[in-house]
Amino acid sequence: MNYIFYFLIVISIVIGAINGKLQDVGNAVMSGAELSVKVAFSLIGIMAFWLGIMQIAQKSGIIDFLSKMLKPITKVLFNEIPEDSPAIGDIAMNFSANAFGLSNAATPFGLKAMEELQKENIDKKSASNSMCLLLGMNTAGFQLIPTTVLAVLVGIGYKNPTEIIAPTLLVTCIAFTFAVILSKVLQKVWNPQTENNEILRQVKSFRGAAEESAQNDRIGGEE
Repeated sequence: MNYIFYFLIVISIVIGAINGKLQDVGNAVMSGAELSVKVAFSLIGIMAFWLGIMQIAQKSGIIDFLSKMLKPITKVLFNEIPEDSPAIGDIAMNFSANAFGLSNAATPFGLKAMEELQKENIDKKSASNSMCLLLGMNTAGFQLIPTTVLAVLVGIGYKNPTEIIAPTLLVTCIAFTFAVILSKVLQKVWNPQTENNEILRQVKSFRGAAEESAQNDRIGGEE
């Protein structure tokens, strides 16, 4: 990503110099830097507010209540893991935080859910169906309230920032639904994980180590 931004900056300067608008490029850089600071400060305020609301909701038990409401859905989607798995609660809380546009608050829950799913994973060297589904859900990013985008629009002085709520809800709902459906369809295409896969990897690893050891012994004997 750093190389991409560096390339864009260099191309902008070169094209501006060729077209005789290097001063305009410089002015755009300065105004953009000033705007980025304003947006960053506006983000600090609104993110602090919503993260505080999230903490209050968590302490008061609202998040746990939402998680319990979402558990029947998560049990259906993640039907390969035990019903009493701690990952179910973490997934529900991750989904709740994402729904309110609090990606920073959702990240710890997502990481914790992935750790729990890895414990349930049969083949530790490949992602399970549940892990892929959780990744797809987070990538789609279903949001009831796009908090971060609203903060950016407020920061740049947009007159009616709340008008993006309905389109964002529609788009993220479609993306989320498609991600879930695609994950479930691809689960039918790929071979399911089995303990034999892990055992086969271990056998190949031991066999490779034995062959390497035998080869080293032959080289040592020839010397």
